[in-house]
Amino acid sequence: MKKTAIMLLAALGVALGPFAGDAVAAPKKKPSAVKKHAKAKHKAVKPVAKAKAKAKVRHSKRTQHAALGEDDSALALQSASVLVIDQSTGAVVYEKNAATVAPIASITKLMTAMVALDVKPGLQEVLTVSEEDVDMLKGTRSRLKVGTQLSREEMLRLALMSSENRAASALSRHYPGGRQAFIAAMNQKAQSLGLNDTHFEDPTGLTSANVSSAKDLAKMVDAAYRYPLIREFSTTAEDAVAINGRPQMFHNTNSLVKSESWEIGLSKTGYISEAGKCLVMQAWLNSKPTIIVLMDSWGKLTRIGDANRIKRWVESAALTQRPTAG
Repeated sequence: MKKTAIMLLAALGVALGPFAGDAVAAPKKKPSAVKKHAKAKHKAVKPVAKAKAKAKVRHSKRTQHAALGEDDSALALQSASVLVIDQSTGAVVYEKNAATVAPIASITKLMTAMVALDVKPGLQEVLTVSEEDVDMLKGTRSRLKVGTQLSREEMLRLALMSSENRAASALSRHYPGGRQAFIAAMNQKAQSLGLNDTHFEDPTGLTSANVSSAKDLAKMVDAAYRYPLIREFSTTAEDAVAINGRPQMFHNTNSLVKSESWEIGLSKTGYISEAGKCLVMQAWLNSKPTIIVLMDSWGKLTRIGDANRIKRWVESAALTQRPTAG
């Protein structure tokens, strides 16, 4: 009898053991959400590269989309290459052909602005638009006629806000050592940031030889976000600039900076026929700093539509994760 009881208890122990262990296993803690900055639009965020190394985030699509709690099958984006990342952790939220190398057009001007500012130049120094700044490659127009004089700060603002090619060109010419030294500095900075898919041959982006990938552009946006002037000028909706004594109104090439539903910390558009329409942004989605990269969008409003679709997708995913009352 006693032997039978012992055998029965042993059998029960084997049967119950695994389930008992599962019952007491500690649940995994969810990563804490980044608190939304009050009115300060440009909250400090750790660089993506460092955050990635620290967090050791896996970038498989299954893990990324599971973190959002929603499948991406309903997210029909028209841009050829897309990357959306959580800037504070480096975690990939969504990606599509993120490693494809392609022309980046005027997204180039983010690197132009960083290199121009790295030498700590006199922002009030007057620069003059010359014949060398005229676009002979694509024949694009400009309201900055040859002989126009503006401060370096105004040139920088127009290059970032209105994507003025002659302003970007003038910034490169007035760099120590001239334009060639400037372009060399652009490529050196790209290397220092770990942008292995990126190469520059001019400061405007008018040449299709300026190339990068969505994953590299996300790093470049993160780096540019560290510059207060780049944040300010790239998100300025409009500004009046005195050209030859007469004020002229210039507007941002990204209409989303005017939208009350968006909180954008950095923005840059780009377009040449070889690159399609491109858009990169740093924005706050669900109180989290997020970097969005859209490359090669061919429709007139496709990049704006894709950005709005991403925003709705992320926000709707967050709603499904909220605990219900009771």
